[in-house]
Amino acid sequence: MAGSAVTGICDGDVPYIGYTVDLIDPDNVSTGHTATLVLSDGSNSTSIPLGTIVNGALSGRVLWPGAAVNSDGSPAGWPGWDLVDGVWVETDGNFAWTRSITSATITVNPSISVPLSYPPSSPNCATSPRGSGAVSAADTETLSATGVSEATFAVAFGALGLVVIGGAVLLLTRRLAKR
Repeated sequence: MAGSAVTGICDGDVPYIGYTVDLIDPDNVSTGHTATLVLSDGSNSTSIPLGTIVNGALSGRVLWPGAAVNSDGSPAGWPGWDLVDGVWVETDGNFAWTRSITSATITVNPSISVPLSYPPSSPNCATSPRGSGAVSAADTETLSATGVSEATFAVAFGALGLVVIGGAVLLLTRRLAKR
């Protein structure tokens, strides 16, 4: 199952788990071809059916546990959040523990441990209800930087310098040519 992987994805303010399962079984010793992802935080666990491996491969994405979407695909729920009287309220329920899982295992028989973490929020994709003010410390580490990077500033300043020098050389050349 080397090459199998999972990743947390934020798409349209909805958290998903993207997966690729590769089962190389030339001797047909695997006892099954149904893949499941098992998440745990040491105290809690949940199993997520991924599907049947065909020709040694399976890929796709599933909603993160506790996440929900409306019929049009727009976000309708997030792990660790409940909608109470029209207001999103943070809770220990609704798979809140999956935001800090400690292990993820793809099982087919055999199985493989894979790294996985809850997708971080960004200015373009919120993994908590928008307007809730809920941005974790991990989320702020991945937010896009604002302003101009030092490298971009150096390139722009260098280009400006070349334009000024080029203009001065052109002006000097014209003056010398007139004499």
